[in-house]
Amino acid sequence: MPYQSFEELEVWKTARLLKNEIVELVKTFPAGEKFRLTDQLIRSSRSISTQIAEGHGRQTFPDRIRFCVIARGSLSETLNHLIHASDENYISEDKLIFFRNKITVVEKLLNGYINWLEKKAIEK
Repeated sequence: MPYQSFEELEVWKTARLLKNEIVELVKTFPAGEKFRLTDQLIRSSRSISTQIAEGHGRQTFPDRIRFCVIARGSLSETLNHLIHASDENYISEDKLIFFRNKITVVEKLLNGYINWLEKKAIEK
């Protein structure tokens, strides 16, 4: 299989789109949340695609898997922050459902990628 850049991975592309949508969302949060919830949401959503990219650059499949598992943790953290935003009435229930669905898509892609990496690790 020829080399594939992390930018070509569907999971990375989808995580990037999620991050971009969250960056737009937090612009609507109160100014007092700039260095609290806003910052946490941006950091956790950035971490998803960052971990996928960093893992992709690792030489062994176990290393790649480890970074993808970390990305999955960042994905859960992002959902948790969105739930907090809903609890604080910064976003509507509909907006939370919208992002929950997007997160589910990323999670499925990430789990599929992890499964693929695990199979490749066994083949080696």
